[in-house]
Amino acid sequence: MKPILSIVKIGGNIIESEKELARFLILFSQIKGPKILVHGGGKKATAMADKLGIKTAMVQGRRITDKKSLEVAVMTYGGLLNKSIVASLQALKCNAIGLSGADAGIIQAVKRPVELVDFGFVGDIVSVHTQSLLIFLQTGLVPVFCALSHDGKGQLLNTNADTIASELAIALTKEYTTSLYYCFEKPGVLSDISSDNSVISHINKQTYFSLLKEHTIAGGMLPKLENCFYALDHSVHKVCIGNLQMLLPNSSTYTTLTL
Repeated sequence: MKPILSIVKIGGNIIESEKELARFLILFSQIKGPKILVHGGGKKATAMADKLGIKTAMVQGRRITDKKSLEVAVMTYGGLLNKSIVASLQALKCNAIGLSGADAGIIQAVKRPVELVDFGFVGDIVSVHTQSLLIFLQTGLVPVFCALSHDGKGQLLNTNADTIASELAIALTKEYTTSLYYCFEKPGVLSDISSDNSVISHINKQTYFSLLKEHTIAGGMLPKLENCFYALDHSVHKVCIGNLQMLLPNSSTYTTLTL
C-alpha cells in the first residue's frame, strides 16, 4: 500500500494575515506523514511593486507579468515569503526546505503563448521531475514551493500556485496516495457566496456541471475547481477545499471533491 502524501496550497488572504498564517503553519506542521506546502503571494507582490513604484497590470483578474513585475514576484514569492515560511516551520520543528520550480529542475514550464492577451512571463507547466523531490520527501524534508517555475533555458516564470499544487499531486501518484488541500479564507465551496453557512460538503462531476449551469460557481472558484477535477481525473486520491479548520483531525466543515 502506498504511503499518504498531503499537499496543501494556501491562499493569499491567509498569507496577508500574520495571525492566520501563524495558525495555519502550526496546523500544517502537525500533519502526519510526508507533506508539501505550496504558496502564492500576489497581494504581497502588488504591495511590494507599489513601494517600488512599479505599476501592476491585471486583465480579468489575472496578473500581467512584465520583466519588472517578474523581478518583484521572484523577490516576494521566492525570497521574502518563501524563506519566512520556511523559518517559521523550522521554529515549529518541521524540517522545511524552500523551493521554486527551478530548484533541482522540478517544475518546467513554457511561456504562455500570446493569444488575445500577452501575459508576459507567465508559465504553463509542461512537466514535473520528481527524482529530487522524492529524495527530499524520503529523507523527511518538507518542501515549500513558491509560485515560480522555469523554462529549462534560464528563464523564471510566474506560475499559478493552484496549478503547481495540482501538478505536484498528479506527478507523485505513482509513489504516493496523494491528497490535495486548497486552504483559503472561506469554509468551503458555498452555495450562497454571502453566507459562510452554505458550504457544499460534497461535489462530484455531475454536481459540478449542475452548479456551473446554475452559475453558483463563478469568479476565482472556477479555475480552482477546474484544477481540482483535473487532479482527480489524473489519479489524485482526494481533493478538499476549506479554511484552516479543514486541517484539524475531526473537522467536518469543508468541501470534498470526487469524480
